[in-house]
Amino acid sequence: MSQGEMKQKAAKAALEFVETGEIIGVGTGSTVNYFIDYLAEIKHKVEGAVSSSEASSDRLRSHGIPVLNLNDTGTLSIYVDGADESNKHLHLIKGGGGALTREKIIASASKRFICIADDSKLVDVMGKFPLPIEVIPMARSYVAREITKLGGTPVWRDQFITDNGNEILDIHNLEIVNPVELENDLNQITGVVTVGLFAKRPADVLILGGKDGIKRYD
Repeated sequence: MSQGEMKQKAAKAALEFVETGEIIGVGTGSTVNYFIDYLAEIKHKVEGAVSSSEASSDRLRSHGIPVLNLNDTGTLSIYVDGADESNKHLHLIKGGGGALTREKIIASASKRFICIADDSKLVDVMGKFPLPIEVIPMARSYVAREITKLGGTPVWRDQFITDNGNEILDIHNLEIVNPVELENDLNQITGVVTVGLFAKRPADVLILGGKDGIKRYD
């Protein structure tokens, strides 16, 4: 079974959390693309979606699913998104696709965060996947120097601009043993917009697709 097929299994399993008449949050990435395609089959059930990226918004609209503004919707019932890494406590690293700020906003505004991924994303200690941090452009070098003091190796994601007009530093060589503490510390650096650690607001449900089927953690 391919990794894509595992992602498809996880994406399809998330449909059970979609409630009739609700507005849902939708994330960004390859696994979420599968979810959007499956959601199109039951689009009559939902009022619309709040999206974390322009790419996902375009995909939703292509299926005839209304894309709504979070300022107009209020609290969402669920948010469905992927992850680059997760630990057993459902803390996540997200932001490989560069949409981490909007992802974190929608996750915070949702009653339940449903994370979908293939089972390779579950790790004992996070950090092998470089931790993305969105930064104000003029602060990029300053933030990088401060991160170096914390033991990380920042790499500028050159030629990439977020949907918010900012830049991203990918932090290598971190062994994240206390995700909540690290998230707090990084958020205190002036110029940081968002840290791709979802530890203070972790997933509520983690759905992993694997060769043996679906595993669920909550």
